[in-house]
Amino acid sequence: MGVRMKVKSIGLIGFGMVAGVAASFQFSAMAQKTGSAPLPLDELRQLTDVFGLIKTDYVEPVEDRKLLSEAITGMVASLDPHSVYLDKKALREMQESMQGRFVGLGIEVAMEEGYVKIVTPIEDSPAFRAGIKAGDLITRIDSTPIKGLSLDEAIKKMRGEPKSKVVLTIARKGDDMPWIVPLVREEIRVQSVKGKIVEPGYGWLRISQFQEQTVDDMVKKVNALYAQDPKLKGLVLDLRNDPGGLLPGAIGVSAAFLPHDKAIVSTAGQRRDSNEVFYGRREFYAARSGADPLARLPAALKNVPVIVLVNTGSASASEIVAGALQDYKRAIIMGTQTFGKGSVQTLRPLTRDTAVKLTTARYFTPLGRSIQAKGIVPDMMVDETAEGDGLNSLRVREADLEKHLSDGSGKDSIDPGKARRDEMEEDQRAQAQARTRKPLEFGSKDDFQLAQALNHFKGLPVKLSKVEPVLDKEAEKSKDKAAVKPVPDVKPPELNKGVKK
Repeated sequence: MGVRMKVKSIGLIGFGMVAGVAASFQFSAMAQKTGSAPLPLDELRQLTDVFGLIKTDYVEPVEDRKLLSEAITGMVASLDPHSVYLDKKALREMQESMQGRFVGLGIEVAMEEGYVKIVTPIEDSPAFRAGIKAGDLITRIDSTPIKGLSLDEAIKKMRGEPKSKVVLTIARKGDDMPWIVPLVREEIRVQSVKGKIVEPGYGWLRISQFQEQTVDDMVKKVNALYAQDPKLKGLVLDLRNDPGGLLPGAIGVSAAFLPHDKAIVSTAGQRRDSNEVFYGRREFYAARSGADPLARLPAALKNVPVIVLVNTGSASASEIVAGALQDYKRAIIMGTQTFGKGSVQTLRPLTRDTAVKLTTARYFTPLGRSIQAKGIVPDMMVDETAEGDGLNSLRVREADLEKHLSDGSGKDSIDPGKARRDEMEEDQRAQAQARTRKPLEFGSKDDFQLAQALNHFKGLPVKLSKVEPVLDKEAEKSKDKAAVKPVPDVKPPELNKGVKK
Protein backbone atom coordinates (compact mmCIF):
# COMPACT_ATOMS: atom_id res chain seq x y z
CA MET A 1 0.00 0.00 0.00
CA GLY A 2 1.34 3.40 -0.94
CA VAL A 3 1.68 6.44 1.27
CA ARG A 4 -1.70 7.91 2.21
CA MET A 5 -2.29 11.63 1.95
CA LYS A 6 -5.59 13.37 2.52
CA VAL A 7 -6.21 17.04 1.90
CA LYS A 8 -8.64 18.49 4.43
CA SER A 9 -10.72 20.32 1.87
CA ILE A 10 -13.85 18.28 2.16
CA GLY A 11 -17.08 19.14 0.46
CA LEU A 12 -20.29 18.29 -1.24
CA ILE A 13 -21.31 18.01 -4.83
CA GLY A 14 -24.41 19.99 -5.76
CA PHE A 15 -27.22 17.97 -7.25
CA GLY A 16 -26.92 16.54 -10.73
CA MET A 17 -24.13 17.52 -13.04
CA VAL A 18 -23.57 21.19 -13.63
CA ALA A 19 -23.24 23.08 -16.91
CA GLY A 20 -21.14 26.07 -16.08
CA VAL A 21 -21.37 25.62 -12.32
CA ALA A 22 -19.40 23.05 -10.43
CA ALA A 23 -20.30 22.22 -6.89
CA SER A 24 -17.88 20.52 -4.58
CA PHE A 25 -16.25 17.36 -3.50
CA GLN A 26 -13.80 15.75 -1.15
CA PHE A 27 -10.22 16.08 -2.37
CA SER A 28 -8.09 13.01 -1.79
CA ALA A 29 -4.76 11.75 -3.01
CA MET A 30 -5.22 8.55 -1.07
CA ALA A 31 -3.87 5.30 -2.40
CA GLN A 32 -6.56 3.09 -3.85
CA LYS A 33 -7.94 0.24 -1.80
CA THR A 34 -6.51 -3.05 -3.00
CA GLY A 35 -6.52 -6.63 -1.91
CA SER A 36 -10.03 -6.51 -0.42
CA ALA A 37 -11.44 -8.96 -2.98
CA PRO A 38 -10.09 -11.05 -5.87
CA LEU A 39 -10.39 -9.54 -9.34
CA PRO A 40 -13.24 -10.93 -11.50
CA LEU A 41 -10.95 -12.45 -14.12
CA ASP A 42 -13.70 -13.85 -16.39
CA GLU A 43 -15.40 -10.47 -16.66
CA LEU A 44 -12.09 -8.71 -17.24
CA ARG A 45 -11.33 -11.16 -20.05
CA GLN A 46 -14.71 -10.28 -21.57
CA LEU A 47 -13.81 -6.61 -21.41
CA THR A 48 -10.50 -7.22 -23.20
CA ASP A 49 -12.28 -9.45 -25.75
CA VAL A 50 -14.77 -6.67 -26.55
CA PHE A 51 -11.92 -4.18 -26.77
CA GLY A 52 -10.16 -6.47 -29.25
CA LEU A 53 -13.29 -7.02 -31.33
CA ILE A 54 -13.84 -3.29 -31.67
CA LYS A 55 -10.23 -2.78 -32.72
CA THR A 56 -10.38 -5.51 -35.39
CA ASP A 57 -14.01 -5.60 -36.59
CA TYR A 58 -15.55 -2.16 -36.12
CA VAL A 59 -16.42 -0.32 -39.35
CA GLU A 60 -13.64 2.24 -38.86
CA PRO A 61 -10.59 2.56 -36.62
CA VAL A 62 -11.09 3.78 -33.04
CA GLU A 63 -8.33 5.20 -30.87
CA ASP A 64 -7.35 3.12 -27.84
CA ARG A 65 -7.51 6.19 -25.61
CA LYS A 66 -11.08 6.97 -26.67
CA LEU A 67 -12.27 3.41 -26.07
CA LEU A 68 -10.73 3.21 -22.61
CA SER A 69 -11.91 6.70 -21.63
CA GLU A 70 -15.48 5.88 -22.66
CA ALA A 71 -15.32 2.57 -20.77
CA ILE A 72 -14.27 4.38 -17.59
CA THR A 73 -16.95 7.03 -18.14
CA GLY A 74 -19.70 4.43 -18.52
CA MET A 75 -18.54 2.34 -15.57
CA VAL A 76 -18.49 5.28 -13.16
CA ALA A 77 -21.71 6.86 -14.48
CA SER A 78 -23.58 3.58 -13.90
CA LEU A 79 -23.20 3.98 -10.13
CA ASP A 80 -25.27 7.06 -9.24
CA PRO A 81 -26.03 10.54 -10.63
CA HIS A 82 -23.06 12.19 -8.88
CA SER A 83 -20.19 9.83 -9.66
CA VAL A 84 -18.36 10.83 -12.83
CA TYR A 85 -15.08 10.54 -14.69
CA LEU A 86 -13.43 13.95 -15.19
CA ASP A 87 -11.21 14.57 -18.17
CA LYS A 88 -8.65 17.37 -18.23
CA LYS A 89 -11.10 20.14 -19.16
CA ALA A 90 -13.88 19.02 -16.77
CA LEU A 91 -11.42 18.74 -13.89
CA ARG A 92 -10.06 22.23 -14.50
CA GLU A 93 -13.55 23.74 -14.70
CA MET A 94 -14.62 22.05 -11.47
CA GLN A 95 -11.56 23.34 -9.63
CA GLU A 96 -12.18 26.88 -10.92
CA SER A 97 -15.80 26.79 -9.79
CA MET A 98 -14.72 26.16 -6.22
CA GLN A 99 -13.39 29.70 -6.28
CA GLY A 100 -16.81 30.98 -7.35
CA ARG A 101 -16.05 31.63 -11.02
CA PHE A 102 -16.66 29.64 -14.17
CA VAL A 103 -17.51 30.03 -17.84
CA GLY A 104 -20.88 28.77 -18.95
CA LEU A 105 -24.61 29.34 -19.09
CA GLY A 106 -25.38 29.30 -15.37
CA ILE A 107 -27.68 26.30 -15.12
CA GLU A 108 -27.74 23.26 -12.86
CA VAL A 109 -29.02 20.23 -14.70
CA ALA A 110 -29.90 16.56 -14.37
CA MET A 111 -30.94 13.88 -16.85
CA GLU A 112 -34.60 12.85 -17.02
CA GLU A 113 -36.12 10.44 -19.53
CA GLY A 114 -33.35 11.08 -22.02
CA TYR A 115 -33.50 14.86 -21.82
CA VAL A 116 -31.56 17.41 -19.80
CA LYS A 117 -33.79 18.92 -17.13
CA ILE A 118 -33.11 22.29 -15.56
CA VAL A 119 -32.77 21.94 -11.80
CA THR A 120 -32.33 25.67 -11.29
CA PRO A 121 -30.80 28.63 -13.10
CA ILE A 122 -28.08 30.56 -11.28
CA GLU A 123 -29.03 34.09 -10.31
CA ASP A 124 -27.96 36.78 -12.80
CA SER A 125 -26.60 34.23 -15.29
CA PRO A 126 -27.29 34.12 -19.07
CA ALA A 127 -29.87 31.37 -18.53
CA PHE A 128 -31.56 33.25 -15.68
CA ARG A 129 -31.82 36.48 -17.70
CA ALA A 130 -33.22 34.57 -20.67
CA GLY A 131 -36.16 33.32 -18.60
CA ILE A 132 -35.13 29.66 -18.33
CA LYS A 133 -36.79 28.12 -15.30
CA ALA A 134 -36.60 25.06 -13.09
CA GLY A 135 -38.38 22.13 -14.71
CA ASP A 136 -37.63 23.18 -18.30
CA LEU A 137 -36.28 20.43 -20.56
CA ILE A 138 -33.44 20.99 -23.03
CA THR A 139 -34.27 18.97 -26.16
CA ARG A 140 -31.57 20.31 -28.52
CA ILE A 141 -28.19 22.01 -28.18
CA ASP A 142 -27.59 23.96 -31.36
CA SER A 143 -28.72 21.45 -33.99
CA THR A 144 -27.93 18.31 -31.98
CA PRO A 145 -30.85 16.39 -30.38
CA ILE A 146 -30.30 15.55 -26.70
CA LYS A 147 -32.02 12.18 -26.94
CA GLY A 148 -29.35 9.51 -27.01
CA LEU A 149 -26.61 11.64 -25.44
CA SER A 150 -25.28 11.04 -21.96
CA LEU A 151 -25.51 13.89 -19.46
CA ASP A 152 -21.74 14.36 -19.63
CA GLU A 153 -21.86 14.60 -23.43
CA ALA A 154 -24.67 17.17 -23.26
CA ILE A 155 -22.76 19.24 -20.72
CA LYS A 156 -19.64 19.24 -22.89
CA LYS A 157 -21.70 20.65 -25.76
CA MET A 158 -22.95 23.47 -23.53
CA ARG A 159 -19.45 24.40 -22.41
CA GLY A 160 -17.30 26.78 -24.39
CA GLU A 161 -15.21 29.90 -24.43
CA PRO A 162 -16.41 33.27 -23.08
CA LYS A 163 -18.58 35.21 -25.56
CA SER A 164 -19.19 32.11 -27.70
CA LYS A 165 -22.81 31.43 -28.66
CA VAL A 166 -25.05 28.43 -28.18
CA VAL A 167 -28.72 27.87 -28.99
CA LEU A 168 -30.91 25.77 -26.70
CA THR A 169 -34.29 24.33 -27.64
CA ILE A 170 -36.48 24.36 -24.54
CA ALA A 171 -39.67 22.38 -23.85
CA ARG A 172 -41.82 23.62 -21.00
CA LYS A 173 -44.66 21.66 -19.47
CA GLY A 174 -47.98 23.18 -20.49
CA ASP A 175 -46.61 24.86 -23.63
CA ASP A 176 -47.69 23.46 -27.00
CA MET A 177 -44.47 24.27 -28.82
CA PRO A 178 -40.81 24.29 -27.81
CA TRP A 179 -38.99 27.62 -27.89
CA ILE A 180 -35.56 28.62 -29.07
CA VAL A 181 -33.19 30.36 -26.64
CA PRO A 182 -29.96 31.88 -28.01
CA LEU A 183 -27.39 32.34 -25.24
CA VAL A 184 -23.89 33.75 -24.97
CA ARG A 185 -21.49 31.98 -22.62
CA GLU A 186 -19.80 34.23 -20.11
CA GLU A 187 -17.58 34.10 -17.08
CA ILE A 188 -19.90 33.97 -14.12
CA ARG A 189 -18.79 35.04 -10.67
CA VAL A 190 -21.12 33.79 -7.99
CA GLN A 191 -21.44 36.20 -5.07
CA SER A 192 -21.53 33.74 -2.21
CA VAL A 193 -22.97 36.00 0.51
CA LYS A 194 -25.41 38.89 0.35
CA GLY A 195 -27.22 40.70 3.13
CA LYS A 196 -29.20 43.77 4.11
CA ILE A 197 -31.53 45.19 6.72
CA VAL A 198 -34.98 44.49 5.27
CA GLU A 199 -36.86 46.31 8.06
CA PRO A 200 -35.70 48.08 11.22
CA GLY A 201 -34.65 45.29 13.59
CA TYR A 202 -34.64 42.50 10.97
CA GLY A 203 -31.75 41.34 8.79
CA TRP A 204 -31.57 39.13 5.70
CA LEU A 205 -28.45 37.04 5.04
CA ARG A 206 -28.32 35.06 1.80
CA ILE A 207 -25.81 32.34 0.90
CA SER A 208 -26.12 31.38 -2.76
CA GLN A 209 -23.28 28.81 -2.81
CA PHE A 210 -20.70 27.55 -0.30
CA GLN A 211 -17.26 28.53 -1.58
CA GLU A 212 -13.74 28.84 -0.20
CA GLN A 213 -14.42 32.40 1.02
CA THR A 214 -17.97 31.88 2.31
CA VAL A 215 -17.14 31.92 6.03
CA ASP A 216 -15.01 35.07 5.75
CA ASP A 217 -17.61 36.76 3.54
CA MET A 218 -20.38 35.84 5.99
CA VAL A 219 -18.43 37.33 8.91
CA LYS A 220 -17.96 40.60 7.01
CA LYS A 221 -21.62 40.78 6.03
CA VAL A 222 -22.92 39.95 9.53
CA ASN A 223 -20.69 42.62 11.04
CA ALA A 224 -21.98 45.11 8.46
CA LEU A 225 -25.58 44.25 9.39
CA TYR A 226 -24.91 44.76 13.11
CA ALA A 227 -23.06 47.99 12.39
CA GLN A 228 -26.16 49.21 10.60
CA ASP A 229 -28.59 47.93 13.24
CA PRO A 230 -26.92 46.83 16.53
CA LYS A 231 -30.23 45.67 18.02
CA LEU A 232 -31.36 43.06 15.55
CA LYS A 233 -34.50 41.25 16.73
CA GLY A 234 -34.39 38.58 14.04
CA LEU A 235 -32.23 37.27 11.21
CA VAL A 236 -33.40 35.41 8.10
CA LEU A 237 -30.76 33.00 6.76
CA ASP A 238 -31.72 32.46 3.10
CA LEU A 239 -30.51 29.16 1.60
CA ARG A 240 -33.07 28.90 -1.20
CA ASN A 241 -31.66 27.63 -4.51
CA ASP A 242 -28.28 27.10 -2.83
CA PRO A 243 -26.96 23.96 -4.59
CA GLY A 244 -24.26 23.29 -2.00
CA GLY A 245 -20.51 23.68 -2.12
CA LEU A 246 -17.60 23.14 0.19
CA LEU A 247 -18.23 21.42 3.52
CA PRO A 248 -15.99 23.80 5.56
CA GLY A 249 -18.34 26.61 4.57
CA ALA A 250 -21.38 24.68 5.80
CA ILE A 251 -19.65 23.86 9.10
CA GLY A 252 -18.54 27.46 9.62
CA VAL A 253 -21.99 28.92 8.90
CA SER A 254 -23.61 26.41 11.26
CA ALA A 255 -21.00 27.02 13.98
CA ALA A 256 -21.62 30.77 13.78
CA PHE A 257 -25.07 30.27 15.31
CA LEU A 258 -24.39 27.31 17.62
CA PRO A 259 -22.45 26.93 20.90
CA HIS A 260 -18.77 26.12 20.43
CA ASP A 261 -17.70 22.59 19.55
CA LYS A 262 -21.11 21.18 18.66
CA ALA A 263 -21.33 18.31 16.18
CA ILE A 264 -22.52 19.65 12.82
CA VAL A 265 -22.66 16.61 10.54
CA SER A 266 -21.41 13.02 10.34
CA THR A 267 -20.59 10.70 7.47
CA ALA A 268 -20.89 6.96 7.02
CA GLY A 269 -19.34 4.89 4.23
CA GLN A 270 -17.47 1.69 3.37
CA ARG A 271 -13.97 2.92 4.21
CA ARG A 272 -12.94 3.49 7.81
CA ASP A 273 -11.98 7.08 7.05
CA SER A 274 -15.43 7.71 5.54
CA ASN A 275 -16.95 7.43 9.01
CA GLU A 276 -16.34 10.80 10.63
CA VAL A 277 -17.98 13.46 12.78
CA PHE A 278 -17.38 17.13 11.94
CA TYR A 279 -17.58 19.66 14.78
CA GLY A 280 -17.92 23.42 14.98
CA ARG A 281 -14.21 23.87 15.61
CA ARG A 282 -11.81 26.13 13.78
CA GLU A 283 -9.90 23.22 12.22
CA PHE A 284 -13.06 22.05 10.45
CA TYR A 285 -14.02 25.36 8.81
CA ALA A 286 -10.91 27.57 8.59
CA ALA A 287 -7.52 27.48 6.89
CA ARG A 288 -4.63 25.79 8.66
CA SER A 289 -3.04 29.09 9.63
CA GLY A 290 -4.47 32.39 10.78
CA ALA A 291 -7.04 33.48 13.32
CA ASP A 292 -10.48 31.99 13.79
CA PRO A 293 -12.77 34.00 11.47
CA LEU A 294 -15.81 33.36 13.67
CA ALA A 295 -14.08 35.10 16.58
CA ARG A 296 -14.81 38.39 14.82
CA LEU A 297 -18.59 37.87 14.93
CA PRO A 298 -20.75 39.86 17.36
CA ALA A 299 -21.67 37.83 20.45
CA ALA A 300 -25.34 38.67 19.89
CA LEU A 301 -25.43 36.37 16.85
CA LYS A 302 -25.45 33.30 19.13
CA ASN A 303 -28.84 34.31 20.56
CA VAL A 304 -30.65 36.26 17.86
CA PRO A 305 -33.82 34.48 16.66
CA VAL A 306 -33.17 32.84 13.28
CA ILE A 307 -35.43 31.62 10.49
CA VAL A 308 -33.82 29.58 7.69
CA LEU A 309 -35.54 29.76 4.30
CA VAL A 310 -35.19 26.66 2.09
CA ASN A 311 -36.80 25.21 -1.02
CA THR A 312 -36.37 22.27 -3.38
CA GLY A 313 -33.33 24.03 -4.84
CA SER A 314 -31.56 23.87 -1.46
CA ALA A 315 -29.11 20.97 -1.60
CA SER A 316 -26.11 19.32 0.08
CA ALA A 317 -24.20 21.96 2.10
CA SER A 318 -27.33 24.06 2.57
CA GLU A 319 -29.18 20.97 3.80
CA ILE A 320 -26.40 20.28 6.30
CA VAL A 321 -26.78 23.80 7.73
CA ALA A 322 -30.57 23.57 7.86
CA GLY A 323 -30.43 20.08 9.42
CA ALA A 324 -27.95 21.07 12.12
CA LEU A 325 -29.83 24.23 13.14
CA GLN A 326 -33.08 22.26 13.14
CA ASP A 327 -31.71 19.42 15.29
CA TYR A 328 -30.43 21.84 17.93
CA LYS A 329 -33.65 23.88 17.76
CA ARG A 330 -31.50 26.91 17.05
CA ALA A 331 -33.62 28.06 14.11
CA ILE A 332 -37.03 27.58 12.56
CA ILE A 333 -36.79 26.07 9.09
CA MET A 334 -39.37 27.62 6.75
CA GLY A 335 -40.22 27.01 3.10
CA THR A 336 -40.52 23.80 1.11
CA GLN A 337 -38.85 20.40 1.37
CA THR A 338 -35.21 20.46 0.27
CA PHE A 339 -33.55 18.55 -2.56
CA GLY A 340 -32.19 15.56 -0.64
CA LYS A 341 -28.54 15.55 -1.76
CA GLY A 342 -26.93 13.79 1.20
CA SER A 343 -23.95 11.95 -0.27
CA VAL A 344 -20.21 12.60 -0.18
CA GLN A 345 -18.19 12.75 -3.39
CA THR A 346 -14.44 12.14 -3.19
CA LEU A 347 -12.07 13.18 -5.94
CA ARG A 348 -9.63 10.36 -6.70
CA PRO A 349 -6.84 11.51 -9.03
CA LEU A 350 -5.99 9.05 -11.82
CA THR A 351 -3.33 11.06 -13.65
CA ARG A 352 -2.08 14.62 -13.37
CA ASP A 353 -4.99 15.81 -15.53
CA THR A 354 -7.81 13.31 -14.88
CA ALA A 355 -9.78 12.07 -11.90
CA VAL A 356 -12.81 10.13 -10.80
CA LYS A 357 -15.38 11.83 -8.62
CA LEU A 358 -16.82 8.96 -6.62
CA THR A 359 -19.64 8.78 -4.09
CA THR A 360 -18.00 7.45 -0.92
CA ALA A 361 -20.34 8.16 2.02
CA ARG A 362 -23.69 9.53 3.16
CA TYR A 363 -24.28 12.62 5.29
CA PHE A 364 -26.30 12.58 8.53
CA THR A 365 -27.54 15.39 10.74
CA PRO A 366 -26.43 15.58 14.42
CA LEU A 367 -29.43 13.43 15.37
CA GLY A 368 -28.46 10.78 12.82
CA ARG A 369 -31.14 11.72 10.30
CA SER A 370 -30.27 10.78 6.75
CA ILE A 371 -30.42 13.63 4.24
CA GLN A 372 -30.00 11.42 1.18
CA ALA A 373 -33.08 11.18 -1.08
CA LYS A 374 -35.18 12.73 1.70
CA GLY A 375 -34.01 16.24 2.31
CA ILE A 376 -34.95 18.49 5.20
CA VAL A 377 -38.65 18.95 5.97
CA PRO A 378 -39.32 22.52 7.15
CA ASP A 379 -40.87 23.19 10.54
CA MET A 380 -43.24 25.55 8.72
CA MET A 381 -44.23 24.67 5.16
CA VAL A 382 -44.67 27.92 3.21
CA ASP A 383 -45.17 28.19 -0.55
CA GLU A 384 -42.96 30.37 -2.70
CA THR A 385 -45.85 32.63 -3.67
CA ALA A 386 -49.20 33.60 -2.18
CA GLU A 387 -50.92 31.79 -5.09
CA GLY A 388 -49.27 28.45 -4.41
CA ASP A 389 -46.10 26.54 -5.13
CA GLY A 390 -46.41 25.66 -8.80
CA LEU A 391 -42.83 26.58 -9.64
CA ASN A 392 -41.35 24.59 -6.78
CA SER A 393 -43.43 21.52 -7.71
CA LEU A 394 -41.81 21.53 -11.14
CA ARG A 395 -38.32 21.10 -9.71
CA VAL A 396 -36.57 17.78 -9.72
CA ARG A 397 -35.34 16.30 -6.42
CA GLU A 398 -32.62 13.77 -5.65
CA ALA A 399 -35.18 10.96 -5.34
CA ASP A 400 -36.34 11.69 -8.91
CA LEU A 401 -32.88 11.08 -10.42
CA GLU A 402 -32.18 7.77 -12.09
CA LYS A 403 -29.96 5.43 -10.04
CA HIS A 404 -30.05 7.75 -7.03
CA LEU A 405 -28.48 6.45 -3.84
CA SER A 406 -30.89 5.25 -1.16
CA ASP A 407 -31.05 6.82 2.30
CA GLY A 408 -29.05 3.97 3.83
CA SER A 409 -31.87 2.60 5.96
CA GLY A 410 -32.15 -0.63 4.00
CA LYS A 411 -35.79 0.16 3.23
CA ASP A 412 -37.18 1.31 -0.05
CA SER A 413 -38.29 4.92 0.05
CA ILE A 414 -41.59 5.93 -1.47
CA ASP A 415 -41.55 7.65 -4.83
CA PRO A 416 -41.68 11.36 -3.99
CA GLY A 417 -41.69 12.19 -7.68
CA LYS A 418 -45.03 10.43 -8.11
CA ALA A 419 -46.53 12.27 -5.13
CA ARG A 420 -45.40 15.57 -6.55
CA ARG A 421 -46.66 14.70 -10.04
CA ASP A 422 -50.06 13.98 -8.51
CA GLU A 423 -50.00 17.40 -6.87
CA MET A 424 -49.08 18.98 -10.20
CA GLU A 425 -52.22 17.59 -11.80
CA GLU A 426 -54.28 19.22 -9.06
CA ASP A 427 -52.55 22.58 -9.31
CA GLN A 428 -52.38 23.45 -13.02
CA ARG A 429 -53.44 27.04 -12.41
CA ALA A 430 -50.53 27.72 -10.06
CA GLN A 431 -48.08 26.15 -12.50
CA ALA A 432 -49.40 28.22 -15.38
CA GLN A 433 -48.78 31.33 -13.29
CA ALA A 434 -45.29 30.09 -12.45
CA ARG A 435 -44.41 29.64 -16.13
CA THR A 436 -45.28 33.21 -16.97
CA ARG A 437 -44.03 34.84 -13.77
CA LYS A 438 -40.78 36.78 -13.94
CA PRO A 439 -37.88 35.29 -11.95
CA LEU A 440 -38.19 36.05 -8.25
CA GLU A 441 -35.58 38.33 -6.76
CA PHE A 442 -34.82 36.90 -3.34
CA GLY A 443 -34.82 39.55 -0.65
CA SER A 444 -37.06 41.94 -2.61
CA LYS A 445 -40.36 43.46 -1.48
CA ASP A 446 -42.13 40.82 -3.62
CA ASP A 447 -40.46 37.91 -1.78
CA PHE A 448 -43.46 36.11 -0.27
CA GLN A 449 -41.53 33.62 1.88
CA LEU A 450 -39.35 36.37 3.31
CA ALA A 451 -42.50 38.31 4.17
CA GLN A 452 -43.88 35.25 6.00
CA ALA A 453 -40.62 34.92 7.96
CA LEU A 454 -40.92 38.54 9.06
CA ASN A 455 -44.54 37.95 10.03
CA HIS A 456 -43.47 35.04 12.23
CA PHE A 457 -40.82 37.16 13.95
CA LYS A 458 -43.48 39.78 14.71
CA GLY A 459 -46.08 37.29 15.95
CA LEU A 460 -48.34 37.92 12.93
CA PRO A 461 -50.21 35.16 11.05
CA VAL A 462 -48.18 33.10 8.59
CA LYS A 463 -49.82 31.68 5.46
CA LEU A 464 -48.88 28.00 5.54
CA SER A 465 -48.80 25.71 2.53
CA LYS A 466 -51.52 23.18 1.83
CA VAL A 467 -48.93 20.83 0.31
CA GLU A 468 -47.80 18.02 2.57
CA PRO A 469 -44.08 17.09 2.70
CA VAL A 470 -43.02 13.84 1.05
CA LEU A 471 -42.10 11.44 3.85
CA ASP A 472 -40.84 7.89 4.13
CA LYS A 473 -43.58 6.49 6.36
CA GLU A 474 -41.52 3.51 7.55
CA ALA A 475 -38.64 5.78 8.52
CA GLU A 476 -41.02 8.06 10.38
CA LYS A 477 -42.37 5.14 12.37
CA SER A 478 -38.89 4.04 13.33
CA LYS A 479 -37.81 7.61 14.14
CA ASP A 480 -35.27 7.27 11.33
CA LYS A 481 -32.70 5.30 13.35
CA ALA A 482 -30.86 4.14 10.27
CA ALA A 483 -27.15 3.80 9.63
CA VAL A 484 -25.71 6.03 12.37
CA LYS A 485 -26.53 6.97 15.93
CA PRO A 486 -27.04 10.52 17.14
CA VAL A 487 -23.79 12.24 18.05
CA PRO A 488 -23.44 11.99 21.87
CA ASP A 489 -23.58 15.72 22.67
CA VAL A 490 -27.01 16.14 21.05
CA LYS A 491 -30.07 15.47 23.18
CA PRO A 492 -32.72 14.25 20.75
CA PRO A 493 -35.50 16.88 20.93
CA GLU A 494 -39.03 16.39 19.76
CA LEU A 495 -38.63 18.15 16.46
CA ASN A 496 -41.18 20.74 15.34
CA LYS A 497 -42.50 21.20 18.86
CA GLY A 498 -43.09 24.71 20.07
CA VAL A 499 -43.27 26.16 16.57
CA LYS A 500 -45.93 28.82 16.15
CA LYS A 501 -48.29 27.99 13.34
